[in-house]
Amino acid sequence: MAMKKLAFLLAFLLPLSLFAQTPAPRALDNMRGPTPLAETTKPAPMVNPDNSDIRRVRNYSMQPPVIPHKIEGYQTDKSANRCMMCHARTRTQESQAPMISVTHFQNRDGNFLAELSPRRYFCLQCHVPQANLEPLVPNQFKDVDTMLNQAPAAPAKHK
Repeated sequence: MAMKKLAFLLAFLLPLSLFAQTPAPRALDNMRGPTPLAETTKPAPMVNPDNSDIRRVRNYSMQPPVIPHKIEGYQTDKSANRCMMCHARTRTQESQAPMISVTHFQNRDGNFLAELSPRRYFCLQCHVPQANLEPLVPNQFKDVDTMLNQAPAAPAKHK
C-alpha cells in the first residue's frame, strides 16, 4: 500500500518538477520597449519635417501626394480641417496651394458632391508629412521608373 502511494506521489510530483525548471519566456521585442502595458510610453521626439513646399515625385501610381510642409498644430477634427484653408477649391488662387483632387468630392457610390466628401475629410489618413530619415526596417523598394528602366530579369528555369 505504501509503495502504491509513493508511486502515485512520484507520478504526480515528477511532471511538476519539470515545470519548475522551465525557463521564463523571453520578453518580446516590441515598440513599447520596457514600458509595462498598463503605463503610457513617452513619445519619441518629433523630427524636423520637410518644409520646402516643393512637390515630390510620386513613387508609384495612385500614391497620394505627400505633404511638403509642417503641419504641427493644424486642427483636423470633426469641427475643422485646417488643410482646407489653403487646398479648398475656393482658396487655391489666394494660397497658390494645389487644389484637392476631384476624387475627394465623390461619395462612396461615385456621385460628385458640391463639397468635400466626408470619407475624404481626414487628410492624414492618406497624406503624410515628409522628413529625411533612415528607414526603420531594411527594404528593397524600387519606384516605378527604376523598375521600368531596369533590364528585364532572365526567366526562371524550370527543372
